[in-house]
Formats: sequence, structure tokens, C-alpha cells
Amino acid sequence: MQLASMIFDSSQYWLRNAHIPASIVVGGTKWTPRKPPEDHLLSVDLEIVEGSIATIVSAGTYTRYPHPSMDLRGGIVLPCFVDLHTHLDKGHIWNRAPNPDGTFESALNTVKADAAKNWSADDVYRRMEFGLKCSYAHGTQAIRTHIDAFGEQGEISFSVFRELREKWSDRLTLQAVCLVPLDYFLTSDGEKLADLVADSHGILGGVAYMNPDIEAQIDRVFTLAKDRKLNLDFHTDETDDPHSMTLRYVAQAAIRHKYKGKVVCGHCCSLSVQEDAEANQTIALVKKAGVGVVSLPMCNLYLQDRKPNRTPRWRGVTLLHELKQAGVTVAIAHDNCRDPFYAFGDHDAFEVFNLSVRIAQLDRPYGDWVNAITSNPADLMGLSNVGRIGVGLPANLVLFKARNYSELLSRSQHDRIVLRDGKAIDATLPDYAELDDLARSS
Repeated sequence: MQLASMIFDSSQYWLRNAHIPASIVVGGTKWTPRKPPEDHLLSVDLEIVEGSIATIVSAGTYTRYPHPSMDLRGGIVLPCFVDLHTHLDKGHIWNRAPNPDGTFESALNTVKADAAKNWSADDVYRRMEFGLKCSYAHGTQAIRTHIDAFGEQGEISFSVFRELREKWSDRLTLQAVCLVPLDYFLTSDGEKLADLVADSHGILGGVAYMNPDIEAQIDRVFTLAKDRKLNLDFHTDETDDPHSMTLRYVAQAAIRHKYKGKVVCGHCCSLSVQEDAEANQTIALVKKAGVGVVSLPMCNLYLQDRKPNRTPRWRGVTLLHELKQAGVTVAIAHDNCRDPFYAFGDHDAFEVFNLSVRIAQLDRPYGDWVNAITSNPADLMGLSNVGRIGVGLPANLVLFKARNYSELLSRSQHDRIVLRDGKAIDATLPDYAELDDLARSS
């Protein structure tokens, strides 16, 4: 590690014998691999100059290097991660507000009660920043968080978000989405919330439930967004009810409004329990509308199809393969962390990818599925230079000792090295004890 530290302190150095996924290489970088890449992993040498990637060549192109170099011995190098869907304001309340039975309804009620008692500005700030510390240490570069935004709580939490966004601006790109049921936007308070989101340079969003007024609710959100030039991000179909089709309604509204902004829909669970013809009709509309889809495999695996004393039959994951094959931009993300909606997690996007490969069978071939935690969510966040590797881009990289996907996904990779602008960061995770006094709040 001492040698590594000396290398990363240099203004110019080489990373030799690295494996990088072909799908995340951009910027016109071209070379001819010496042999067909296994699992779409290219064997390369990267030159880092003043914090940026200056050169990418096939591994072994040069026999001598004029600057310090580090032999990665075939280790995988990924760009820093992008977490498209989180709930930082809910995070780390489990110790004081555990879910009594693990169900979705209990999660809603438990969070509501905890928020009413405890969600002061200080409480929300400290828990949100704890999540940021974890994300940064694990190698995440950009995060979009949903924020519960009813009435006064919206003012409190968005104020905290703006403060943290400024404080962390040199390390993380942060975006915020308001979270309320869509009928809230049919009220005057809903219009005030849209103004708050606009003033905070946020994204307009909410939870879409099937109800007789769903089309009017979605139309209202689109109108508010167009008037304020806001992007949109919805929770849709987080249920095993095959009759839930709010994703389709969002796609139809985007087409009907000729909406030019970015639209993301999260969860979309019911798509996987519908008949193929029904699901395919929705997928075609989603593609036509240019809607991006983000799946939350860990949280949905935890919540969906949970009934007392019964083994779950269903994984809760949307039709990732079918959406991707149709040309829809798909991403995967962490969602909740140590709160009543998901009892576990550590804001580690790599863990999300690792478990998602198993849950949704994103292997054989691995292909470009790694883009689902890198370039795809970056594109949906409007971050064109994030989540990819290319000449001229900042050296924001995560270095692993693992040489192939089998090795990468078989261990936790706790010894990864995270580079930001070519420098190794302190990847020490925050101590849970930092939040001990909040666990005693009431």
C-alpha cells in the first residue's frame, strides 16, 4: 500500500495491466485488443496526468514507462458509481424505528410515526450526511435521493439537502426528488411544493398509485414540471398487483404532453407479474416516450411478496432484460438503507450490482450490465462525463484486485481503491456510533 500511495501522489503515472469493461469506454478511444476480450473485459494500460486519463492503450504496448507505474495484475477498473435512486432522509433510523413485521404497509406507518417525532433539521442532516460518507468511501460519485416532502417537512428536508449539496459539491454530485402521493399536486400545497423543488433546482416526483384520478394526477405533475422546466422521477407499480399500470400511464402522459425533459420511473415491479402481451405493450410505450427505468432489487426483494410464515415466491424485480432488449435505458440502484423499508445496506453501489447479478441473472453473458450502475444512471441524471472511462475524462476510478467477474462478484471487495481525480481517497467508513444519540430520540 505504501508503493500505491507513492504512485497516486504523483502528478503523472501509469496503471498497467488493467481490465476494464468495453461498454464503459468512451471518447473515441480506439485500439485493437491482442486477443478477444473475455466477458467483454479489455486488457489495457491507462496513463493518468494531472488527475485525468491521458492515454489508454492495449496492455503491454510499451516495455518501458517514463513515469511511475503500478501493475494491477489484471485487476478490474471501473468508473466511480452512480446511485440513481436513494432515500437518504429515511436512512439509518432502524435502531429506533424497526419494521415490526417487514411488510410494506408497516414500513409506511413506521416511517410516518418516526418522522412526526424525530425529523428535525439536525436529525435529517446527520443521517443524510452519514449516508453520503458511506457512498463516497465505497466509490460513488453521483446520487439522486428522494425526499419526503409533505408540508413543513418538505421545507426542512430540502433546506438540509441544499446545505449538504453545497458542502459536498467537491466530492459528490447530488440531486433531490420530492416524494408525495401524486394527488398532493392537485392541491395548492402541491403547487407550493413544485415551487420549492424549482427553487432548490430539484426534480419533481411522487408515488403513483392506481386510482380513478390517476391520469389527471399525472397530467397535473407534467404540467407543473413543464411550467418550471423540471425533470420528472416517479415511483411506479411497487406492488405485485398485475392490474397496477402506472408506468404505462406515465409513458402515455410523456407522449401526450410531448415532454422534452428526462423522465425516470422506479420499481415497476408489477410489470413482471403481467401477461407478456400486456407487459410488452407497456414496454413499447416506455421506449417511445424515452422513459428510463430504475430497478431496486435489494429493497424489492425484501418487501415484495412478504406474508407471515410463508416463503416468498417472487423476487419483486421488474423486467430488466426485456426493457433493455427493447432499447429502454435501465439502471439499478440502492433505494433504502437501514430503515423500515430495508433493514440492511451500506450505500454501496457495488453491493447493488453484486446482488443484482444474482437476483436478476445479469450474467452469462455479463455484457454491458455494469453500465446499469455507471453510465446509464449518469445519462438519466444528465451527467454526460460521469460513469465512464475515456481519454480526457477525470480519473474517477475504482480499482479492484479481482481479475474477472467471477472473482469480482465472489467477495465483498472491501479492499478496493477509490481514485478521485487520480488521487486515492481515504475510504474509511463512518462509525455507526456517530448516530447513537439519534437512536435514542423519541
